[in-house]
Amino acid sequence: MAALPQRARIVVVGGGVIGTSVAYHLTQLGETDVVLLEQGRLSGGTTWHAAGLVGQLRASESGTRLVQYSVQLYAELEARTGLSAGYRQCGGVTVARTPERMTQLRRTAASADAYGLECELLTPDEAAQRYPVMRTDDLVGAIWLPGDGKANPTDLTTALAKGARTGGARIHEGVRVTGVRTERGRVTGVVTDQGDVECEVVVNCAGQWAAAVGAMANVTVPLHSAEHFYVVTEAIEGVHPDLPVLRDPDGYTYFKEEVGGLVVGGFEPQAKPWVSPYEIPYPFEFSLLGEDWEHFSILMNNALLRIPALETTGIRKFYNGPESFTPDNHFLLGPAPGLNGFYVGAGFNSVGIASAGGAGRALAEWVVAGEPTSDLLAVDLRRFARFNADVPWLRARVGEVLGLHYEVPWPNREMTTARPFRRSPVHHLHEADRAVFGSRMGWERVNVFAPEGEQPVIEYAWGKQNWLPWSAAEQTATRTGVCVFDQTSFSKYRVSGPDAVAALQWLCTADVDVPVGRAVYTGLLNARGTYESDLTVTRVAPEEFLLVSSAATTVRDLDHLRRHTPAGLDVRYDDITTSLAVFGVMGPHARDLLARLTDADLSDAGFAFGTSRELDLGHARVRATRITYVGELGWELYVPVELAVGVYQAFTAHDDVVRGGYYAIESLRLEKGYRAFGRELTPDFSPVEAGLLFACKLRTDVDFLGREALERLRAEGPARRLVSFVVDDPEAMLWGGELVLLDGEPVGQVTSAAWGATLGACVGLAYVRTPVAEAGYTVDVGGDVHPVSVSTKPLYDPASERVRGPANG
Repeated sequence: MAALPQRARIVVVGGGVIGTSVAYHLTQLGETDVVLLEQGRLSGGTTWHAAGLVGQLRASESGTRLVQYSVQLYAELEARTGLSAGYRQCGGVTVARTPERMTQLRRTAASADAYGLECELLTPDEAAQRYPVMRTDDLVGAIWLPGDGKANPTDLTTALAKGARTGGARIHEGVRVTGVRTERGRVTGVVTDQGDVECEVVVNCAGQWAAAVGAMANVTVPLHSAEHFYVVTEAIEGVHPDLPVLRDPDGYTYFKEEVGGLVVGGFEPQAKPWVSPYEIPYPFEFSLLGEDWEHFSILMNNALLRIPALETTGIRKFYNGPESFTPDNHFLLGPAPGLNGFYVGAGFNSVGIASAGGAGRALAEWVVAGEPTSDLLAVDLRRFARFNADVPWLRARVGEVLGLHYEVPWPNREMTTARPFRRSPVHHLHEADRAVFGSRMGWERVNVFAPEGEQPVIEYAWGKQNWLPWSAAEQTATRTGVCVFDQTSFSKYRVSGPDAVAALQWLCTADVDVPVGRAVYTGLLNARGTYESDLTVTRVAPEEFLLVSSAATTVRDLDHLRRHTPAGLDVRYDDITTSLAVFGVMGPHARDLLARLTDADLSDAGFAFGTSRELDLGHARVRATRITYVGELGWELYVPVELAVGVYQAFTAHDDVVRGGYYAIESLRLEKGYRAFGRELTPDFSPVEAGLLFACKLRTDVDFLGREALERLRAEGPARRLVSFVVDDPEAMLWGGELVLLDGEPVGQVTSAAWGATLGACVGLAYVRTPVAEAGYTVDVGGDVHPVSVSTKPLYDPASERVRGPANG
């Protein structure tokens, strides 16, 4: 065995399918000084006992593209490396037992159309033709995805490893990483049981051990293992190598051919968490846990229902191989915040084989380019904070997460475990007012308030849900009176120092060198000219700014700001999220409500839109910013947490004040056409497509990150354009993700949608191919096609007259 090198530019930790894919793609990108370290043997850990399913269609376009690349790679690996990945394109059948599941499958088929992926709706009889050994008399329907397939995990890993070696990577098995060396905020090497390796980059692909490897560098890797079960049966008549992969999500089960028999596995509704990620035994790379037929019974009983031949078929092997899961069922990819040169690719939630090719390439590109080359928001490691790695919290959550694979993916479904967690200072008052809570970045946030006599619960459905009238009342109050929203979960950052202006001018698209007391809306772009965030920047002093962003992006925003601040600038970034509560006072009577509590001049002349200043509100000193995300006259009030209860009670003591939640905010912002980061604004779209060039300082000579690319994109013109729409049929219910058609042909997809009480129908935003037509658009809503009216301008108050207030101050 070759001696361990003393130095390499990049060290990949972990020799499973993810680590070998990253190493392979690094060499494909020209990185030859790569060392991969595996504590056991290649394909150990989770990889060797994975089922090997490769389903292409994912919940997002970016996720689907990632797996599509995996499929292409696996089919070509033998030609590239001389070794087969054991990949077979056999197609996939997914069946529905209930009308609700069939609605989901129709939405899935529409998404496939949006992404250019072949998908066919099937009747039960047609499904039986694709999968003859299946019982179908209890089915409503099915879908057929001919591009789906299966791979042999060990063969795939071996082929990727050979390709990496051919490209110059050095692979060392039987080498255990025991430490990570860092210096002045960046990686300098790894410590192993066979000596140290100096390096510039560490890529943590250690699977279930990734949390422990991360802890060696003080990096949070929130994942937790759960026991995961499947059996392999004896041969069954009619089962052959080209039999499709079968998924029966209503029965929590999947089926894959193996040596004439079936792999029968699934995702039970309530999983069994395994040990803490810091207590995994060593060695364990090729070990299994004990059989648990009692826990497996829900899967086996459903399998017997779907495949009657199993009643008389023997079992060859019971596999109980633990796998790691994350708090939100999406894997972890990208750089560690606060530590340059440390990257993570782990927590693949049972989709590691399907994702490995695309995820390995994406992470390798990220390492080489310093930023992702596509939209990876859903899997970005920085979507989590340190508290998300709390072991008891993770253990409570993982039991729910595994079951999400095959649960009906209800729109606006909320996690139920490990809650409540972070709470606003006035959380107890919301509880007393029958709030229905959702969760974002651990924060308990009001989605909607239930009226007297109603239970504060969500009844999930694909159509109009039970809370819709409650939200409509909150929307109406905001449009006609005054509504108070608790928006404490906003991320809040203090940016200060002699070079704060210079730093923010480089980082922000908008001109933020404004007078003290002004707030500016801006984007943050990458070098490709596409979105990394959007937020408001308020100048509170000559050398100090308050930045306000979405609740979910705290860690990611701060990491982006720090990474992209030009070297040598004297500037400081502080997270002050938990020091301030935020209350939005919105509606045509907002000025009247505030006037009851303050002597400050709130007129347009005395307090113009975009103005921010401190004022006395009752007994409290607060910062008030004249801004709105609902399209009405309004202020956001930033209140020290110790004063929050008193301020909130001062508002709600008035009978004409309505309390509102985030469902109402979503509807109101969509009627107004306001964009949201993560949906309309992503690393796949620029201000050109999003229609936000007005928030870019292109008319100045001030340079900013992404300006060069943005100017090029503006000159080329957008291939897709964001438009507002309203559905003609008031009975249709949209949730986002629906297919948009023009004259019957797919041309785009809805990014956000909600019921708009002011317009009396569902409204939303969608990216469509350019040029934008005047008419002829429809949306596919669970298989039903509805005409929509489309506009490049806001549907509600396009001239923004309402923002100034009823009497204009």
